[in-house]
Amino acid sequence: MTARAMIYGLAGTELTKDEHDFFRDADPWGFIVFARNIDTPKQLARLTMSLRDCVGRDAPVLVDQEGGRVRRLRPPNWREMAAAEVYANLFKREPEAAIEAVWLNHRLMAEEMRAVGIDVDCVPCLDLRIPGADAIIGDRAFGDTPEPIIHLGRAAIEGVQAGGVAPIIKHIPGHGRADADSHLELPVVEEEHELLSQTDFEPFRALNDAVMAMTAHIVYRDIDPERPATTSDVLVNQVIREEIGFDGLLMTDDLSMKALTGTFRERGEASIKAGCDLLLHCNGDPEEMRGVAEAAPEFAGKALERALAAEAVREEIESFDASEGESRLNSLLELVSA
Repeated sequence: MTARAMIYGLAGTELTKDEHDFFRDADPWGFIVFARNIDTPKQLARLTMSLRDCVGRDAPVLVDQEGGRVRRLRPPNWREMAAAEVYANLFKREPEAAIEAVWLNHRLMAEEMRAVGIDVDCVPCLDLRIPGADAIIGDRAFGDTPEPIIHLGRAAIEGVQAGGVAPIIKHIPGHGRADADSHLELPVVEEEHELLSQTDFEPFRALNDAVMAMTAHIVYRDIDPERPATTSDVLVNQVIREEIGFDGLLMTDDLSMKALTGTFRERGEASIKAGCDLLLHCNGDPEEMRGVAEAAPEFAGKALERALAAEAVREEIESFDASEGESRLNSLLELVSA
């Protein structure tokens, strides 16, 4: 594989000639789609095919499809999907039912995504829900302690993988205590390293065998007071790789988020230097994408091995009756309000 270590978004529901030519020459490892790129299932399937055609290979196509607030595939063309909080509430009453429900929901998600050419999902969110923190995580969390997040996160991982979709655990090493929305500004976590290791880091440690992870654009002051995790070699090497033990493909969160500063080349170079394997840029701005391209290396060595392992998830799809699965999921979710 000769792809370069970056993922790009695009502007609209069809690939323009300028985008086609840029992607062909830049050769990103993969692409990510958002609501602005989605109209109907047929349209989306054509779009994902055209993205792969322009780089001449079966490039991964990503989406953020958690359920609740964060979902790009929406009714009427796709299922209504509850937020993680619903499953967290069920876990408090019926843990086994909640685990089964999360697996079924994510297996159904994989079925829907593969049907339109999407084969990587930015799930599960392994962040804790922390009272008083910024609401950016909130009901996206599977719980406020590590235990439910570990069990439900594992079910989510296994559910999408059973459908041939690679999961991305996020936002490593933990976004739950953020005091701001990193889309808008740089959050700072003040808690001591020891506390973070026992709480926020624990779901990531327990699920460190995931094939992919997405970094948090957050400063953890007691660990590295100057740099967010995405651009901190201390956080990437000493915390994510060593303390947490994650050895999969490590990608940045969106480089266009306002938590980061500098040119897009500088943001990308700082992330790669810190130890990230892969750069993510989402908004489709051509000038910004050119800056990211200047920073992205060609996949090689350990990063290449990790990328190939993530791609391999797409090759093993277990048989599944979607109609029966949806019926069972709905019956389990009825327990929440019973």
